[in-house]
Amino acid sequence: MTQIATVEKDLGGGYAEISVPRKSACGHDCEECAGCGMTGAAVKARAKNSVGAQPGDKVVVESSTKKIFGVVALVYVLPVVLFLLGYFLSEGLAESTRYVIAIAAFVVSFIPCILYDRHARKKELLTYQILRLF
Repeated sequence: MTQIATVEKDLGGGYAEISVPRKSACGHDCEECAGCGMTGAAVKARAKNSVGAQPGDKVVVESSTKKIFGVVALVYVLPVVLFLLGYFLSEGLAESTRYVIAIAAFVVSFIPCILYDRHARKKELLTYQILRLF
């Protein structure tokens, strides 16, 4: 996935800190809506700077789509699957007990998410690469 970002500072060693505008479904056409209160939030990230971009430059950055889809599956699909498994596999128990088991399975599903987040931050698995100046 490619996006346009702004280089905030040079981190040395071929890396730069970038500011990537957060995308959302609404498109931030606030003059038309003004419902969410968001005003152009940005995500700061570390990017491999192989083009020698300087602070203040607008750049085109790329992130690994394959890795992002894996994270999306882990964060969104796993909790739903475990919730449903907890509910349907506890058939025959009292309804309130089934809900407790399903909610417990849902909560437990966040453990792999947290562990993967820590691992990804330590190993810098979800990184950006600056492709070119904008």
